[in-house]
Amino acid sequence: MKKMYGSLVIGAVSVLALVFYIASLGEQATAVATLTPNDKAVASLGKEIYAQNCASCHGTKLEGQANWRQRDANGYMLAPPHNESGHSWHHSDDYLFSMTKYGIEKMIGKKYPNNMPVYEGQLSDEQIIAALSYIKSTWPRRVQRQHDRINASANAHNKDG
Repeated sequence: MKKMYGSLVIGAVSVLALVFYIASLGEQATAVATLTPNDKAVASLGKEIYAQNCASCHGTKLEGQANWRQRDANGYMLAPPHNESGHSWHHSDDYLFSMTKYGIEKMIGKKYPNNMPVYEGQLSDEQIIAALSYIKSTWPRRVQRQHDRINASANAHNKDG
C-alpha cells in the first residue's frame, strides 16, 4: 500500500510539474511575422504609424536618444536608434514584432526595467508590421540583406526546434 501511495504522489507531482512547465511557456510571448519593406503602401503606412507612436522616443530620423547605450538616472535604458547604427537590424522579424507587441518583460518572462510601451491592444498586428517594415525600408540595402540572412537563420532554427 505504501508503494502504491508513493507512486501516486510521485505521479501527481510529475503532472503538476508538467502543467507548471507548460503554463510557464505561455508567459514567454513569441510571434511569427514577416516584414515587407519593399511594399511601398505598407512602408508608407508604417511611416505614419512610426511618426505617431515611435518617433517621440526613437527620433523622427530613427536616430534614437543620445547616449542610448547607457541607463538613465532611474536605471532604464534609453531608446536605441532604428537606423543602421542601432541594433534593430540584428534581430529577426519575429523578435522585433514580439518586442513591439508584447514588450521585453513578457518575452523573457521576468521584470526588466525599460520604458518601451507594449502595443498589444493599441496597434493591430498589421500596423506593427507596417511600422517595422517602414524602419527596415530606411536601412541601406547591404543592411537589409544582412537582416534577411538573420531571418533565414532564425527561421531555419525555429523549424529545427
